[in-house]
Order: sequence, then C-alpha cells, then structure tokens
Amino acid sequence: MGAKAKKSLKKEMSKISSSPSTQLVNGKQAAADFLPLEGGPARKLPELKELKNKSGVLYIGRIPHGFYEDEMKAYFSQFGTIKRLRIARNKKTGKSKHFGFMTFDDSEVAEVVAECMHNYLLFEHLLQVHVIPQEHVHPKLWKGFNYRYNPLNRLQTERKLHNKERTLDEHRRLVVRIMKQDQKRRKKIEAAGLDYECPEFRKSAFAPCTSSVDAYSLYPARFFVKKKRKEGDCLQRVYMPS
Repeated sequence: MGAKAKKSLKKEMSKISSSPSTQLVNGKQAAADFLPLEGGPARKLPELKELKNKSGVLYIGRIPHGFYEDEMKAYFSQFGTIKRLRIARNKKTGKSKHFGFMTFDDSEVAEVVAECMHNYLLFEHLLQVHVIPQEHVHPKLWKGFNYRYNPLNRLQTERKLHNKERTLDEHRRLVVRIMKQDQKRRKKIEAAGLDYECPEFRKSAFAPCTSSVDAYSLYPARFFVKKKRKEGDCLQRVYMPS
C-alpha cells in the first residue's frame, strides 16, 4: 500500500469517527448499525404522526320538498366551501328520498354546521344534521354524485300506450272490459237507490264479427290502416282508434 493510499484511508477513518452515527461504548468505537447490548443511550426513532383527513362529511335528513342541490349549495355555502354534495334519489323516477350527504373542506366547519343546523325548522321539517366519522364513510358514497337523473315522462308513456295500433282481437278485449266496468257501475247506482238511466252503447258495434267484411262495416274507413304486405300473406286491416 502506497503513502497516498494510507493518507486517504486515514482521512476516511477520521471522517467516520467524527460522524454522529458512531458512539463510544465502554471506551470503544461502535458503528451506528450495531446497537449496544448493555448500557449506553439508545437512539430514538422519529415519531410518525397519523395523517388526518381534514374534510368533514355530514348526513342531512328530512330534507323538505324543493330544497335540493342548488338551494342547499346556496344556503350552506355561508359556513364554508362545499366540496361535494349528494342527495339520494330514486333511480327510476329521479325523485328525492329526502336525505343526503355533504362534505366541507374543514372538519371543524362540519361540526359547526351540525351544531347550528340540527333540528332547524325549515319548511315545516326539522333538519337532522350529523357528522359522520371517517371510518364509517362508505368508499362508494361519492361515486357518481354529479349524475343528473332524467325521470321518465309517465304522461308520454301513457299516451303512447293509449294511442298504439290495436288489432281487432285486442279491440274486442278492450270493449269487453269496458262493458264489465259499465255493468258494475250500473249495479252500484241501483244499490244506492238512484234513478239514473245510463246511456247505452251501440250493440251493433260490439256484436261478434264472423268475417272480415263484417268487421270493416262496423267502423268508418278512417279507423283502419293498411299493414305492410309480407311474402305469402294477404293484406290485413287493423283497427286504429281516433
């Protein structure tokens, strides 16, 4: 080993000895990788602090009719910034289930809102506001919270069902049901002791038809539409109510 190598080795050894990673145990130098079995101060490990979620989640129940997402954001934003808001709705109709969830940036703000707004009378409803602990928050609570429901237009569906094209057999079943309802109505009126003569239906219109020609003669021509002809089928006519 040359002189230069010896000098560099001495410098490295002096650096190691002067570093705080080494300790003197019973007058001898020990590396930081080895802990003393007996005596000597032990090195303290850094304390790990738990990361706390500052955002606070609120449960809001007994939400009145008309107090929905836009109104709730406008009202509760006076306490602080709202991160997320979700009202439980029916998947089929889109109507509110009168409870929801809300998240604020700070958990302290959520606690203040719960204290101030719990049992608050709003549109003849007592709001129920509670803070939900983080361990009780469902992981899929905020999945699709921005989704806007498109409720079904029941009036439009009923209109389509009423105005659909009916065959002659379907129309006969409809007429039979109407006649049964009319008989029940007449019996109720007689049982009530009322002298009332209900207008009668045309018997010719409800008489059974033996041929297609008789069926066509029951109604005007505008009530029938022609179906598309298929191969091997004759041209049919279907009753179409006005």
